[in-house]
Amino acid sequence: MSEAHPGKQLATFAAALRADAIPAAVLERAQDLMIDWLGSALAGKGARPVETIARFAERMGPADGPSEVLIHRRGTSPLAAAMANAAASHVAEQDDLHNSSVLHPATVVFPPALAVAQALGRSGDELLAAVVVGYEVGIRVGEFLGRSHYTVFHTTGTAGTLAAAAASGHLLGLDADRMAHAFGSAGTQAAGLWEFLREAADSKQLHTAHAASAGLTAAYLAADGFTGAKRIFDGKQGMAAALSRDADPARLIDRLGTRWALPETSFKFHASCRHTHPAADALLAAMHANGLRADDIDAVTAQVHQGAVDVLGPVVDPRTVHQSKFSMGTVLGMVAVHGRAGLTDFDAHWRDPEVAAFRDRVAMRLDPEVDAAYPARWIGKVTVRTKDGRTFEARVDDPKGDPGNTLSRAEIEDKAQRLAAYRDGASRDEMARAIERIRTLRATARVGFLLA
Repeated sequence: MSEAHPGKQLATFAAALRADAIPAAVLERAQDLMIDWLGSALAGKGARPVETIARFAERMGPADGPSEVLIHRRGTSPLAAAMANAAASHVAEQDDLHNSSVLHPATVVFPPALAVAQALGRSGDELLAAVVVGYEVGIRVGEFLGRSHYTVFHTTGTAGTLAAAAASGHLLGLDADRMAHAFGSAGTQAAGLWEFLREAADSKQLHTAHAASAGLTAAYLAADGFTGAKRIFDGKQGMAAALSRDADPARLIDRLGTRWALPETSFKFHASCRHTHPAADALLAAMHANGLRADDIDAVTAQVHQGAVDVLGPVVDPRTVHQSKFSMGTVLGMVAVHGRAGLTDFDAHWRDPEVAAFRDRVAMRLDPEVDAAYPARWIGKVTVRTKDGRTFEARVDDPKGDPGNTLSRAEIEDKAQRLAAYRDGASRDEMARAIERIRTLRATARVGFLLA
């Protein structure tokens, strides 16, 4: 194995991993992440881009089937269910994020993994092992692609395709050779460009829907003998050559089997782009420490990393509630005026005159310390100038939800319940039963519908 190229080593790991080789704490965290993801998926119910993709997926699939479309309470094929659920779980901006890969793993791992496990009648242990495989592969692919990749490409759409292939392939029982072929087919389909943010287009949900369905497709094709490029990562015309200027193939195999990347994943506290969270937490800290109200503040400078400038910079005058979640000024206006930036807060207040006025008093500035730490750490720093001429600074080294400042089990379950209730995706009792099903997966012989 030591002589194999990194892609082959990663495929061998993905094919061979079993639940009994995974630390219990990692499997428990996978259950936490699944509960968090389920809430986000249900919160996508009724969102126009999500319903459009779900209708398309359901038209392309059978009228009934073994895999669950969560927002519509119906069965269909694994492909259609994975596509619909992946779109649904990436619109509320509450799904998880892994810092150093800048990847939202849940939305591209759980939809295909759950759909395939339901279709094949796999056990809860087999589902959880596949989820861990999806996280470990997807995160390492995101890290391999590097910072330059993220300036143009939405990593969740690109690395996410490999994560979906890995999770699906594991459940299909692919050996190392066929897993490598699945990676090749997934990598050649990897896609997702940031240009949509400039126009408030719907592409973000398509990115996750495509990643989940393309990765699942790659795995099923490989199971049937279809071949893909085995040097898809580091070949002369592979992903590194096409999608990055600073790719590092060694990141693909970083401490495989000893470093568990899944528990490094952050839960999202605010219902906005993760690049806004560090500054939002720092602003709240400055306001609380100094007894400030929104109307006391004349200007805020958020000291940020380059990724925040690249993604948030184009959004200067948001035109939709979803686009407003990518506006640093709007998010800081929400937390300054209302003390929080939750789902219902955005729906009710993103266009409020007071929030809009605060938005226009916010600027971003590239900060060398913050930028040097990113993406391994997402430091929040703000400078606040008051209308009476005072200046305050605040910083947050571990934003709420990060592994160093994580959510408790009670907070995770409460968040999931609020997300499920957001658009009546599930009642409180239904969600409690679904949470219990996830908590008892290790004792589940055959994975069924979560909302049966």
